[in-house]
This record gives sequence, C-alpha cells and structure tokens, in this order.
Amino acid sequence: MANEECINTQWSSTKHSSTIRNRKACLDSENTESFQMSSTPLPKDENTQNVGHPAEDDDKSSDRRSVRFSETGISIPRNESRSTGLFLLVAVISFSTRIYKIMEPPHVCWDETHFGKMGSYYINRTFFFDVHPPLGKMVIGLAGYMTGYDGTFPFMKPGDKYELHSYGGMRGFCAALGSCLPIFAYLIVLELSQSCTAALITAALLIFDTGCITISQYILLDPILMFFIMGAVLSMVKFNQQQYRPFSAAWWLWLVLTGMNLAGALGVKFVGLFVILLVGLNTVWDLWRLLGDLDISLIDIVKHLLARVVGLILLPLFLYVTVFALHFVILNKSGPGDGFFSSAFQSRLIGNNLHNASMPQYLAYGSTITVKNLRIAGGYLHSHWHLFPEGVGAKQQQVTAYLHKDYNNLWVVRRHDHSDAPSEAPDLVHHGDIIRLEHKETTRNLHSHLHEAPLTKKHFQVTGYGINGTGDSNDLWQVEVCGGHKGDPVKVLRSKVRFLHRATGCVLYSSGKTLPKWGWEQVEVTCSPYLKETPNSQWNIEDHINPKLPNISLSVLKPHFLEILLESHIVMIRGNSGLKPKDNEMNSKPWHWPINYQGLRFSGVNETEYRVYLLGNPVVWWLNLASLGLYVVMVAVASVALQRGVLLDQKRREQCQVLRRGGGLLLLGWLLHYAPFFTMGRILYYHHYFPAMLFNSMLTGITLDTLLQSADLLLRPPYSDWLLRLGNMVLVLSILYSFYLFHPLSYGMRGPLAHDPSSSMAGLKWMDSWEF
Repeated sequence: MANEECINTQWSSTKHSSTIRNRKACLDSENTESFQMSSTPLPKDENTQNVGHPAEDDDKSSDRRSVRFSETGISIPRNESRSTGLFLLVAVISFSTRIYKIMEPPHVCWDETHFGKMGSYYINRTFFFDVHPPLGKMVIGLAGYMTGYDGTFPFMKPGDKYELHSYGGMRGFCAALGSCLPIFAYLIVLELSQSCTAALITAALLIFDTGCITISQYILLDPILMFFIMGAVLSMVKFNQQQYRPFSAAWWLWLVLTGMNLAGALGVKFVGLFVILLVGLNTVWDLWRLLGDLDISLIDIVKHLLARVVGLILLPLFLYVTVFALHFVILNKSGPGDGFFSSAFQSRLIGNNLHNASMPQYLAYGSTITVKNLRIAGGYLHSHWHLFPEGVGAKQQQVTAYLHKDYNNLWVVRRHDHSDAPSEAPDLVHHGDIIRLEHKETTRNLHSHLHEAPLTKKHFQVTGYGINGTGDSNDLWQVEVCGGHKGDPVKVLRSKVRFLHRATGCVLYSSGKTLPKWGWEQVEVTCSPYLKETPNSQWNIEDHINPKLPNISLSVLKPHFLEILLESHIVMIRGNSGLKPKDNEMNSKPWHWPINYQGLRFSGVNETEYRVYLLGNPVVWWLNLASLGLYVVMVAVASVALQRGVLLDQKRREQCQVLRRGGGLLLLGWLLHYAPFFTMGRILYYHHYFPAMLFNSMLTGITLDTLLQSADLLLRPPYSDWLLRLGNMVLVLSILYSFYLFHPLSYGMRGPLAHDPSSSMAGLKWMDSWEF
C-alpha cells in the first residue's frame, strides 16, 4: 500500500516542493524494493502522468535524466559517459555524411538557381520578390559573404559552372544546419521516451536517409526551415520538462528558445505556421492542465499565461518583424522585384525611376505613361506584337498585365477625335474626358468588344487594335478619377483612375489570373461589366513623360514601415496562391510522398552528366510508413488496456504512456506538417514532405523500440534478451546496407543509367516511377 501511495505521488502534476520531496522519496523507495502492482488501478493515471517530463529539485538530484528504469521497474543511475559518447557519435556521423563531397557537383543544382541568386541579391543589396519570407535567403547571403563570395555569379540556370566563384560556404552552411537534424531528433526522442535505443534508431533513420542528405547539401531553404522546426520542437520538449521548476532560469531559457525557433521557422517559409500550431496546441493543453490543478492559485495561472504570451507570441512576432525590417534596410536598390509592388513602395528604392524622382504632376494629352493596376501584384498595362490564338476571342493583339518594368508597358495618351495638333501649351486630362490609349511600340489602340475574355468568361476581351493609332469607336475610354468631380485634373501617382469603355459600358480590369503559355504567363486584362470599385478596376499613372509640363518631386510618396510590411505580405500570399501547375510541368501529389513514389532530379539526366537524384532511402521510408500503422495499433491496444485497468507492471505502464504521450505528440506533428498539403491548390513537390518525414522518423524510433522491448511477452529471459538484440541488429544492418546501396543518389553518379546492367544502380530501380 505504501508503494501505491508513492507511485500516485510520483505521477502527480503538482509543482510544489513537498510533492517534489515525496516524489524523490518514491524514487528512493524503488531503489530498495521491487514494485508490485496493486489490484487497485491508479486514479486518473492517463490524465496526470508525465512520462518524459520528470520532476527536478533545485537542490537534490531527482532529475530523471540521470536515471533509467530497469526491466523490473527499479530506478538505476544512467551511465553519463556512455550517453555523452552516443551523442558525440551521432553528431560526428551526421556531420560526416552531410559534409562529404559538399563541393560536388561544381555547378548549379535544381533550386540553387533561385536561392543562390537571392543570396547574391542580399550581398548586392538589390531588391527582389519571392513568395517566402526573407530569413532563409538572408542567412544564405550572409554565409556566402562571410566565406568570400562576392555576389557576382548569375545563377542563371541549373548546370551553370561555378568555376572560380566561392560557393562552398553557402552549401556548407546549409549542410551544417542539415547535420543538426539527426542530433535534434536524437535529443527529442531521448527526452520523450527516456530510451537511448529509441533515440539511436531515430538518429540512424535520419543520418542514413539519402533524401535527408541530398536536401541538406545544396543552397536551399529546406535545411534552414527544418533546423528551426526541430529546434522549436526540442525547445518545447525541454520546456515541458521544466514544469516542476516554473519561472526558473532553465524554464525561461527553453521558453525563449522555443519562441525564437518559431520566429525562425516562420521567417524562412510560411510552412513554419504548422510548427507554430503544434506548439500552440501543446501550450493550450499545458495551461488547461494547470487550470485543473487546485494547488495552483489563479494568480499563478495568470502568470503562466502571461509568460507564454510573452515568450511564444510577442517575442516571435517581434523577431519576425525585425527580420523584415532588416530585409527592407538591406535591399534598398531597385531590382527585378519592383514591379510586384506599388508605385509608393518603389519610390523608396535607389535606382528606381520613382526614387527621388520628379515628373509632371498632372496628366496631359500627348504624355507617354505607364499604367499600374492598384491590385497588389496586379501588374502594368502591357501589350506586345503577339496575337490571341484561334478560338480565344478575336484574333487581335494581346493586352495583358505584366509584373516587370518593360518598354512594352508604355502608352501614349491621345484625344478621342484624333485632333492631336501640336501646341505650345499642353492640354490636361480631366475627370470625365474621353481618350484613346495608343501602345507606343505597336501603335495599336487599347480596344474592347463583346467577345468573352480568355479566362474570366463573364468579362469582355481587351485587345490592341488599329494601325498607327487609327481604329474604331471601340477604342474610346472615359477617364474617371475615383472620388473626383467633373473637371478635376488627373494627378500622376496620386489619383486612382478607372477607364470606362464607351461602347460596352464595362471597366478596364486586371483579373489576377495567369494566362497560359500563349499569353507568356502574364496576367489577364479584361473589361468587366460589373462597375463596383475594386483595386482590380483601379489604376494609377506611374511613369509620366511630357517635356511641356513642369516636374515636381515624388519624395513625399514614400510609405512608412507598417505599410510596406503589410504590402509585402499581401504580395507573398498572392504569389503563393498563384503558383499553379503549368502545362507539362512536373507536379507531385501528397499521397505520393510517404510511399517514396517519385523523387526529384537535382542534377543531370543522361549518361555523360553528373547525376544527383533526391529520393529517400526506400528501406527507411517504407519502415516509417509501416510504423505509422503499427503505432496506431499499439497505441489503441495500450489505451484500451489502461482504460480497462488491466494489471500491468511498471515497465509496461511506462511504455504505454510513452506511446500515448511522446508518440501522440510526434503523430500530431506529422499530421500538421502533412495533411494541410491535401487542401492546397498550388503546385507541390516531393521535398515539401521532408518536415513531416522528420516527425515520422522520430515516431518510428519510439514505436520500434517499444515493440522490441516487448520481446519478453513472447519469450522468457534470456531468450527475450537475445531476441531484442537480434531485432536491433537486423534493424541497424538493414538501414546501413540500404544506405550503402543507394548512397550514389546523394553523392552523385556517372555512367550508365539504372536500366543498364553495368550501372552502379543496376537492379535498384524498385519502382518504375523512379527516374535515376
């Protein structure tokens, strides 16, 4: 009966020192006598146990990290030197596998063409646009700068030789962060399971996975993103372990580190929102548990709540905004991303034609202008010599919206009656005037008619029509200044303008939809019969050239920080939503990923090229897939056994709780990083699964260790010990041998392809969808 009281006290969630002393007394008691399970089930066992979150006493050595439980349930000291040795072994092998052949191939591979180029932009302080937040590219640029890269390599396309350019620092930086992933996973599983075997299984799965190696060795955002995700999970687990020492230095340290890693994950990719949700759910559950502890006052609960608000909301938000502040300060020169942003945003960029510029204040006939849509990423009104294809409205000249600065964005403002006689005094354009817009390069007029638009079928087609400015009545547009009155002049940049088509009554509109390849994947421009004022139907005059008018300074248009922060996020979100699969472009389905259905070519296609292929070690990935099903069965059996009060010894009860708590946390992490992709309409790739794969591998480590530790259910000692050792040996050898077979995928192949018997990969193409 005394032992039962000790165990009830041991698993209590109270935080007070009397409970800690009682718990230590229980541990001491366990060291002197075997545990005998009482026939009375433990009250609220499944709700109050904290396996993997042990109590710690400030003055006494009751830290369960320094103990382990034997098969009889007796607490014995853990061999600290052995534990340290295993950790160092994991770290050395992890770094060795990632750094090996880091300089090969010496040419641009896959998305290095994007993220290496963006690193160069930071070094050159050139503004660009990307659909991801800036932290990942920023640290890539910093790594290159610190290792001697001068930002001059163009990163034009995969296969371009680096030659004398210093690229090793950027690759090495990504590889170093990728090398930390098995180490973090080892520590996470060790904390959740208190099993070195489970932690080592997890580390082996990740260290010897060819996919994890490949994705860590190149200039990509993925290793940086996964570093912060795993850092956040490790910090969260460590923080949970400090629950018996609230508001101590260690408690605050892990809370702050969790917040910092959350900011880092979100600052690299919006996928970081998934780990934020994981930590958020864990925090809600933690606070709910504290609320149910009647030994804690409401004042203390409020203190806990405020501490988490500061550490997990305000601190990450501050760091995230700081990253953008640095981003805007560093990238202060005009670059290829200007056109995605508003005219006011562009006025702050050095080298942009709007920066410290001066131009005529009012629009006049005869002016050469660019017209920008006010929808974020709505683009410039644009035309070119290409015609609409057969079957897409009238076969006339295409008019689109283009996101970049271009000569084909220039239009000339003409009178509606062709009475453009030269005069000394320019005639201004006013609200309500009827004008023609003549494309400067092709001399065709902006035109609309009753043919349906290419993509937005309820709108009308907009084209370029006529020769040398001569067209018909469908070329006439009425200028309306939003909020203006009859006779108000049209102000450059400041006026929001609509163009109403005189013949049909529709309004010029940028739909935001991307045209097919015949439209050069530019944005569709239509004439909308729906006259409601929206940013899609509003435009402003950006560039304005008219030597007959006096110029004014545009410096007053520069926006403040919160405006550009908000605008940049709107542009990124719309950019992400616009990443739709294109014709004949390789696209991957989420259900392909766990089964390792198809990889990605990083480098090379034919026999003469250096080939690198992103594909997970099939033994590791299929073992992970099998473990998902196995875990569900095992945790269901464990839950039923605990719910029914089945008599279990100490070891078995601990295994059940590790499965439910530690395994449940990892399963939730896997679901949060995998399931949302089924709802996304954007283009998806195989590499999007790798954050979820990390959680899957950690779950596999716990699941397989629990399964092997259950050998004593089948055999009696010493035969059960032999079976346990044999199972671990077969598992490790399978992982090592499969890595030996498939390592050329990561470290590069030359010569015959896999279908050739003389190839190094002959006989290893186990699925027809693999392309090596």
